[in-house]
Amino acid sequence: MATAAEVKQRIEGGIEGASADVRSDDDVHFSARVTSPAFDGLSLVEQHRLVYSLFEEGELGGEIHALSLTTETP
Repeated sequence: MATAAEVKQRIEGGIEGASADVRSDDDVHFSARVTSPAFDGLSLVEQHRLVYSLFEEGELGGEIHALSLTTETP
């Protein structure tokens, strides 16, 4: 089972310059606020796709039931 700390580590390790604040009450439903200069010039959908691409097929909707995102550039 994933923890908020593991999801945070995955996001920050996978997106250059990213800072993530990840929270979960049950280690199944997560919310994350991700700030990164890598989002500059990307649409909101592209930013979210970039974050979601860090997770393996079946991981989202499976072990990680939900990941709510807020993305922004610094």
